[in-house]
Amino acid sequence: MIYLLEDDASIRDFVVYTLSSQGMEARGFERPSEFWAAVAEAVPALVLLDVMLPEEDGVSVLKKLRAAPRTAKLPVIMLTAKGTEYDKVLGLDAGADDYVAKPFGMLELLSRIRALLRRTAAEPEVLRCGALAVDPGGHTVTVAGRAVALTQKEFEVLCLLLNNRGQVLSRERLISEVWGYAFTGESRTVDVHVRTLRQKLGEAGAYIETVRGYGYKISQESRDTV
Repeated sequence: MIYLLEDDASIRDFVVYTLSSQGMEARGFERPSEFWAAVAEAVPALVLLDVMLPEEDGVSVLKKLRAAPRTAKLPVIMLTAKGTEYDKVLGLDAGADDYVAKPFGMLELLSRIRALLRRTAAEPEVLRCGALAVDPGGHTVTVAGRAVALTQKEFEVLCLLLNNRGQVLSRERLISEVWGYAFTGESRTVDVHVRTLRQKLGEAGAYIETVRGYGYKISQESRDTV
């Protein structure tokens, strides 16, 4: 899903229509308040953001997106009638991934969108659950901003649980995917690693739930925090 925050109805409707005709789901918003309500429900794959807006300007919106953990790495292309070098630098310095000045051609905009989506898709997504954030690419774990040191196996168990959030993973599957050998009935290895993982995660350790007689899961109800 692509979100477009643009107060000009003619531009907004045309861009949303064109994106939809190209097989891209898109929603348009006239005001930042409408946009923020939608982001609270679901984070899009990319945002097209105008600079001159009612309620608050696009640079302010962008800074808020970058400051919130859920949207910090959300791809953003700035759209503006201002084409000066200063305005371009201002948007990019605020965290924009790309910048398109009005009037723009739809073929160029589509090309920029596809290129940015390809580029960001190649980067491992940060896995989040409440106060917990795991960066598979950077191999880092934080809880409420505090760095947590994990062993390689603890890190792999945590990533597997987060990537399958809401699903119960059996001890057999955890051993097979993390340790790489067939389950032989000895589950103590998994249980020990989960116990030490919970201890190291502190308050976030409670996100890992035990399903008696089967395995472990991280619940979908553990909501992300902005």
